[in-house]
Order: sequence, then C-alpha cells, then structure tokens
Amino acid sequence: MTRGIFLAGNESPLFSAAAAEAENRVEKYAAALIYNPAAVSGKPGESGSAKRISLVWNPASSISSRTLLLSAENWLGQINDALLICMPPASFCPAESIVPAEIETQVNIQIKGWFYLVRELALYFRARGSGTLALVIPETVTGGRESLSDFFGAPAAASFRALAQELLSGSAAEPFHVLGFTLSEAGQEKEFTAWMYKILDEGARRNSGKWHKFSKLKLFQNFGF
Repeated sequence: MTRGIFLAGNESPLFSAAAAEAENRVEKYAAALIYNPAAVSGKPGESGSAKRISLVWNPASSISSRTLLLSAENWLGQINDALLICMPPASFCPAESIVPAEIETQVNIQIKGWFYLVRELALYFRARGSGTLALVIPETVTGGRESLSDFFGAPAAASFRALAQELLSGSAAEPFHVLGFTLSEAGQEKEFTAWMYKILDEGARRNSGKWHKFSKLKLFQNFGF
C-alpha cells in the first residue's frame, strides 16, 4: 500500500511547496486548506492534479475535523503522515476597529480548529499504533507595521506553537511520532519542504519529540552536497 500523506493548513507558499513535494513522492495525497478570503486560489473540493483530493474542512467544527479524516482515509487507504502547516494571515489594525463577530470567527478557525484536528489525528494514530504527526510553522509568521499590531495572525501562530510544544513534550508515551519543523526565512519553501520530507522518510524514533529548524547548512548535510 502506498504511503498516505495528509496535508492541512493555511493557504500559503509554504503549503503549496509541501503539496508540490508530496506530488513528486506519492501516487496520491489529501489536502485541506484554511482559505484566506483575500487570496483564494481555488474552491474546496477542486484540484488541478489527479493525485490530489482537496477536501472541505470547517476548522470551527469538531464534527468537520472528524469527517475530514474519514474522507482522507477513504481516499488514501490509510494516513501515514499528517502535516499541519500553520501560517495564519496577518490582520494589521488598531484595537478599537476589531469587530466582535470577527474575533469569534478568527479564534474558531485559526486557533480552535487546530485543537479539534490534533485530537482526531491523535486518536487515529493511537488506534493504529503508528504514524507521524508533523507540526510546521515559520519562526516569524508576520512582520510588524508602524503603530499597528497583528491582532489575529500573531496570536494564532503563538497558540499553534504552544500546542505543538506540548505535543512534542508528551510524545515519548505515544505509539506514533510527533515532529516540529520551523522555517526561518521566506523564499526557501521548496528547499525546506524537501529537507522536511527527507527527515519524515527516515521514520526514526530519535527524530520524534523535537523541533527541527531548517538552515541551508542542514540541507547540504542531509543531501550530501
């Protein structure tokens, strides 16, 4: 049976690079995007590749997260590697301009959604007794703007990083692997994802429970350049 790769995360260059790398590695893979309404490049359920199924996911719903995994498993046969890619869109604005309804929406989608999905993946991998959960986030998600703060993107990224850290800390007791990956600079997404998949390919227990920080030097070492 082919290796089952499942991707979920924010629409971003990092997600696109991870999808392109999966395209080159497996017969088929599953992907679920958290769409940025300001930069939608497609519709849920549509895909330009016969290898990919793009699944509908409502991060604000725990039921949707459960349905998402069932759909991914049906397409793949089994999920071996789940890659969660957090790169929430920035929202620079003064505090007084934040609309209360938007706060609830952003918290549900960009924060709560990850907790729902992680729970379902942990249950799935624990029941199978194997698998890899990879949590991926840039070291710096957004840059500041003079006199303005990123009220949604930065807190969402901080929440994801804290969630990832707790999962890494408790991974020794799990039958599946948990790995964290960080990218320091934009523009290196292609090299980063190739390096990340190589570490996942190793399937080594020694890689579990750790943050893996990308650098050009590590890329050269891993690929023998």
